[in-house]
Amino acid sequence: MKKLVLEGKPSSKQKQLFLSRAKYTAYGGARGGGKSWALRRKIILMCIHYPKLKCLLLRRSYGELRYNHILPMLTELSGAVGYSETNKLITFPNGSSVKLGYLSDDGDTLQYQGLEFDVIAVDEATQLTEYQFNILKACLRGNNKNPKRMYLTCNPGGVGHGWVKRLFIDKIYREGERPEDYLFIQATVFDNTALLENDPEYVSQLKSLPEALRSAWLYGSWDIFSGQFFTELSDGTHITRDFVLPGVCRITGGLDYGFDAAALVLLCADAYGRLTVFREFIRSDLTLSAAAREVASVCADLNVDFIAASPDLWNRRQDSGISGYETMMRVPGMPALIRADDRRVAGWRAVREFLSSDMYISDKCPELIRCMSALTYDKNRPEDCSDSPHDITHLPEALRYAVMSRIAPPPDPSQSSRHRYRGAPYGVPVSKY
Repeated sequence: MKKLVLEGKPSSKQKQLFLSRAKYTAYGGARGGGKSWALRRKIILMCIHYPKLKCLLLRRSYGELRYNHILPMLTELSGAVGYSETNKLITFPNGSSVKLGYLSDDGDTLQYQGLEFDVIAVDEATQLTEYQFNILKACLRGNNKNPKRMYLTCNPGGVGHGWVKRLFIDKIYREGERPEDYLFIQATVFDNTALLENDPEYVSQLKSLPEALRSAWLYGSWDIFSGQFFTELSDGTHITRDFVLPGVCRITGGLDYGFDAAALVLLCADAYGRLTVFREFIRSDLTLSAAAREVASVCADLNVDFIAASPDLWNRRQDSGISGYETMMRVPGMPALIRADDRRVAGWRAVREFLSSDMYISDKCPELIRCMSALTYDKNRPEDCSDSPHDITHLPEALRYAVMSRIAPPPDPSQSSRHRYRGAPYGVPVSKY
C-alpha cells in the first residue's frame, strides 16, 4: 500500500475536536462549521494512532453516508487502506477499521445492538432520537485498552434537538449521566476560514434566510429553530423566577399518565386571571397506585382544587372492571381528578393563547420548559405538534389538559362561599363531572 499523506489544515475549532478526550464530544451548532470533514479526519487520525481500533461512522441515510463520507474517505485514503463494499468496511494496515452505517429509523438501530466499538462517530446527531443515541452508547465498549469515545456533529433543530440541547448546551443531567463526560465545541461558518475564502457568498445566503433558520444555521442558536412548535418560549419572557404563591389563588393541575411516564404540572391562578405553572413531576415505570402516591406527595402541602387527567383513566379494565381513576382515587391524599378535554388542536391553541397573554412558567419547572421548547410541528397536521420523540410530550400534554379545564381566578374572598365548587373549575357545575 502507498504512503498515506493527509492534506488540509484544521481551523482552531476543529483542532479542539481533534484534541478532545471527553467521552462524548459534540461539535458544530451551525451550518458551515466544517463538521463532516473534521469528523472524518478525527476518525482517520485515531485509526492510524491506535492499532486494532474499531470505529463506527453513521449518518441518517445511506445516500447521505455515501455522499458525505464514503466517497470522500475512499478518495482521500485511496491505495492506503482496504475497502469492502459488501460490508461497508474500511480497514487500515495496523488492523484498525471503520464500519460505515446509517440509522434512518429505530428499526435500523437494532442491527447495532450487541456490537462493540471503541469509537462511534455520528454526523448530524440531531436527526437521531434519544433512544437511538442510548442504544449506540451501549455499543461503546470492548475488552481492550483503546479509548472509548463518541463524537457527534450537530445543528439546532431535528427530532434529536431536545436531548442534544439538554446534554451539551443546557447541561441538565439525569441519574447515571456524569457532567465531566460531555463536551460541546461551538463552531460556525465564521470559524471555517477555508469556506469563507472559497465561497464568500455563503454567509450572505445564510443571512437571507427566515429568522428561525438564520438564528440556528448562521449563529448556532439552540433556543429557536425551524419547525419549533412553541417559539414563544425562546426569548425567556414567559419564564418567571423566585415565584411565590399569592395569598389568594386557585391551584389546579394536569396529569398525563402512562407506564412509560407519569407527568404532572400544577398551576396557580391569581385574582387577576394570570396562570403560573409552578411545580412539575415526571417519572417512568410507575403503576397507577404508585403514581397516585407520588401525586399525593407532590400536592401534600397545597390545597389543590382538581387535576385534569387523560380520559382513558376512566376506562374500565376487562380483567377487574376497575378503572384507573378508581385505582388512583383510593390512594389517601390524592386530589380530585376530572376528565380532561383532550382535543389536541384546540388544546394547543388554548396554551398558545395563554402564552400570548397571561401565562408564565416558573424556573422551578425546567423539564417542562425544555420539553415545550423542543416540540416540533406535525408534518401532516400543521396545527398539531409531533408526538415524536415521545419522551418530550408528557409534560406538555399535562399542561394542555390543565389549560383546557377552563381555569378561572379564585372568587373574591368577600363573596359568599356558595361560589366555591368542590372538585370542579370555578363557575362550572359539579354535575358536569
